[in-house]
Amino acid sequence: MECPKVAFVLNELRRLYPDAKTTLDWSNPLELLVATILSAQCTDARVNMTTPLLFKKYKRPEDYLKVPVSELQRDIRSCGAYRAKALAICESCRTILEKYGGEVPQTMKEMLMLRGVGRKTASVVLSTAYKVMEGIAVDTHVRRVSMRLGLAWHDDPKKIEIYLMEKTPKKNWGDISNLLIAHGRKTCIARTPRCAGCVFKFVCPSSRVLFPGCKR
Repeated sequence: MECPKVAFVLNELRRLYPDAKTTLDWSNPLELLVATILSAQCTDARVNMTTPLLFKKYKRPEDYLKVPVSELQRDIRSCGAYRAKALAICESCRTILEKYGGEVPQTMKEMLMLRGVGRKTASVVLSTAYKVMEGIAVDTHVRRVSMRLGLAWHDDPKKIEIYLMEKTPKKNWGDISNLLIAHGRKTCIARTPRCAGCVFKFVCPSSRVLFPGCKR
């Protein structure tokens, strides 16, 4: 059932960010999958600095498996956690080749079979590349903004996702994630939220305009 509060927030954010979408650069599902894996604990801007040369060198799943893993590690080193990310990319590509005919899968169940892919990464790829809505990607921005606005009262991303899925029409699952991320980056930033310029400053339970001492 759609929640009026969630619907109100969604409508306001659509007005503010009509072009909200992932800021990762990609041109096919494999590129989006790799970019999303690289974005863990790394900014999208840094990932976008790395992927032009990466995607020119690695065009298909098998390309990632043709080189020594140490070479891939060097190619993605600037994104941090390069050993774990290289392993996740290689093993994901191996599974894609062995189980899915060389194509990035289009269901949540199959996506979660890929190494290093959790619900957040799977939701990003499915909703963005395939327009398949099977979940809501809850990253640090979605978690923070949802809690500050009172859309969810849980600290656990899994519980936040479940709540938002219950209160948001399925067709909007991809949008709500991108919109909350956009607001989290521009206005509801982590350390010093810009409450004075926020469209929700008079209705947000964490507003520093209404509640000057609020530290959320």
